[in-house]
Amino acid sequence: MDNLATRTYNIDDFPAVAIGIIVFFLGAFLTRRVSFLKNYNIPEPVSGGLTAALVTWIIFSWFNLEITFDLSTRDELLVVFFVTIGLNARVSDLISGGRILIILLAVTLLFIVLQNAIGLVGATAFDLPRPAAVLLGSASLIGGHGTAIAWGPTIQEMTGFDAAAEIGVAAATLGLVCAALIGGPIAKHLIDRNQLEASASAGPIVGLPYRTDNKEAGAVNHISIMRSILAIYIAIIIGYGVNEAILSAGLKLPLFVSCLLVAIVMSNTIPLVFPDLPWPARTRALAVISDYSLSVFLAMSLMSLKLWSLAGLGGPLIGVLVLQVAGTAAFIVFIFFKIMGRDYTAAVLSSGFAGFTLGATPTAIANMSSVTKRYGPAPLAFIILPMVSAFFVDLANAVIIRFFITL
Repeated sequence: MDNLATRTYNIDDFPAVAIGIIVFFLGAFLTRRVSFLKNYNIPEPVSGGLTAALVTWIIFSWFNLEITFDLSTRDELLVVFFVTIGLNARVSDLISGGRILIILLAVTLLFIVLQNAIGLVGATAFDLPRPAAVLLGSASLIGGHGTAIAWGPTIQEMTGFDAAAEIGVAAATLGLVCAALIGGPIAKHLIDRNQLEASASAGPIVGLPYRTDNKEAGAVNHISIMRSILAIYIAIIIGYGVNEAILSAGLKLPLFVSCLLVAIVMSNTIPLVFPDLPWPARTRALAVISDYSLSVFLAMSLMSLKLWSLAGLGGPLIGVLVLQVAGTAAFIVFIFFKIMGRDYTAAVLSSGFAGFTLGATPTAIANMSSVTKRYGPAPLAFIILPMVSAFFVDLANAVIIRFFITL
C-alpha cells in the first residue's frame, strides 16, 4: 500500500455542507452518549468533526486516498455567524463592559508575549532557529493557519529552515484541536469550584439551553426565523459595500469584520428609529441561526483537518505544544480568571480565551456556547471576546512576532 501513489478525492461544496450537518449530529449523538463529552462541555461539532477527521485519516492510511472538501459555504457561514453577534450587541453593554474589554485586551497582549516566550524556550531546547519560535507560539496559535502560512516562508528565507512552513501549519492544526478540547473542562472546573451561576435576566445570544421552559417568550417559527435571516442579509449586503470602500481606501479587513460592524450599527439605531418594528436581537430565532452557522462552520473546519500531517513531526512540535497547552491552562486558572473578576462571565470567558489563544475565534465561541447551554447565558462574554480577537489581536500579534524573530 505504501508504494501506491496518493490519490485525491475532492467533495464539492454542496455535499460538503450536507456532510458537515451529518457530522454535527454525529457529535450530538456522541455528546449525549459519552458522559465525558457532556460533563466537560465538549462542543458537538468538535466531537463529531474530530471523529470524521480520524475516519479520513484511516482512509488515507489504508487506501492512500486523501479526501478534501470544498469549504466555500463554510466561509460564508462564518460571516453569517459574526453578523448574528453584531445584531445582538448593545452599545450600553459595550460601554458597561468597556473596563472588562480593556482588561481582556491587556491580558491578551501579555499572553501573546508569554506564548512566544514558551515557543522560544522550545526552539532553544530542540535546537531550532530562534525565529522559528513564533511558529511554535503566537504566529500559529493565536494567529491560526492564515498567520502561520504568511510567516512560514519569511522565517524559512531568514534561517534556511526548510520545515518552517510545515511546522507552522501543523502547530496551528494541533492547537485548534487542543483549543476545542480544553475550554469546556476549564470552565467546568472554575464554575463548580466557585459555585458560580448565570444571571437569570440574561437572554440567549449563542446557544440555546439544552432544556428550555415551554412558556419562554420568543417562540421560534417561520416568521421569526425569516425576520432574523432578513436582518442578517441586509447587514451582509451593506457590509459588502463597506468592505469595498475600505479596500478602495487602501486598507484590508476580513469581510466578517465589516459585516459585524454594520450589524452593530443597525441593531443600535433601527430599534430606536422604528420602536414598533419587531427586531430579532437576542431572540431565540436569532440564537438558532447563530447556533446553526457556528456549528456547521466548526464541524466542516474540523472534519477537513489532515491529521496525518501531524504524524511524522514528533518531538519538537509535540513537546512545545504540551508546554503551550499546560501554560495556557495554568495562566487561565491562576491569573486570567482572577483578573477578569472571578464571576460567571469570567468563567465563560476563560473557556473562550482557551479557544482563541490556542485555536481561533469560532472555536472560542463554540467553547463558550457549549458552557452556556449547560450553565446559563453570559451575553457580555459573546460580545467583548470577538471585539478583542477579531479587531485588536492580529495587529498586536504582528508587532510582537516581528520583535521575536529579530532576537
